[in-house]
Amino acid sequence: MKHIKIPGISKDISHLILGSMLFSPTRFDYSTEMLDAFFEAGGNALDTAHGYGGGDSEMLIGLWMRQRGNRDNVFLIDKGGHPQGRVPRPRLSPEELKADLDESLARLRVDYIDLYMLHRDDPVIPVGTIIDYLNTEIGAGRIRAIAASNWQPERIIEANAYADENGLAGFVSCSNNISLAVPMEPMWWGCVCVDDAARAWHQESQFPLMPWSSQARGFFSGAFTPENRDNGDMVRVYYNAENFERLARAKQLGEKYGYSAIQVSLAYSLNISFPVFPIIGPATLDEMDSSLGAMGLELSDAEMKWLNLETDGDPL
Repeated sequence: MKHIKIPGISKDISHLILGSMLFSPTRFDYSTEMLDAFFEAGGNALDTAHGYGGGDSEMLIGLWMRQRGNRDNVFLIDKGGHPQGRVPRPRLSPEELKADLDESLARLRVDYIDLYMLHRDDPVIPVGTIIDYLNTEIGAGRIRAIAASNWQPERIIEANAYADENGLAGFVSCSNNISLAVPMEPMWWGCVCVDDAARAWHQESQFPLMPWSSQARGFFSGAFTPENRDNGDMVRVYYNAENFERLARAKQLGEKYGYSAIQVSLAYSLNISFPVFPIIGPATLDEMDSSLGAMGLELSDAEMKWLNLETDGDPL
């Protein structure tokens, strides 16, 4: 698997990032089998979060790294500041972030996290307050680099300008949603999807993106049709004529090259012309193999535009 350098990060990281929301000590054999398969394929980047499974994801990764003795070979991405409770609210005060980080490090059984992301934004809190706190943790050696998940580009730009002006570390990447299927609204409260303006900013700045739901939660898997409306969230977010046309085109292109539609959808993200490191969340080894296989499909600019409905006709 190709490894790529991101400015501000000391380790080169794999083009695909393995999400770990399904992992748990109670599913130890399954979870470690998935992790082993990803690393045997050349992956090295893992994505977890303080809120995943009530801490189960972090605990499993910590157990696995200790058992394998491979901490130095893992690029560990963790997130804090996720809303809690029945009424969602941002949790980005220094005190709340420190509490999350303390607990994450303990669960993972590590001294540091390679890339620490904020799971949401709170526009009420000045960027300086957030950047100042995160830099104290960098200075303490508990995190190596910082990033933002579900932040608008304007806030990232503001935060990094503050960091530059004050000689501090800024965000080196962000984790907002992008996929071949264009959502009509975010799947969850407080989440941010890359719109046309954000895409133009990423293109101009070449600011790295680590998108969640990079395969649109299985929209291209064959499980979803206009007639099947059992999944209300998928209907709410993805069911429109344009996305089903994207699905049809992904199938057509896949038939030409010998790939499935969902592999074409992942290849679309991998072939975007700014740095994109898709987070994948396979539930089985077969799904893992499918995602890994998508890296072999290179798409032309004409094919990328055609898949995204920017052109008509047949580029095939």
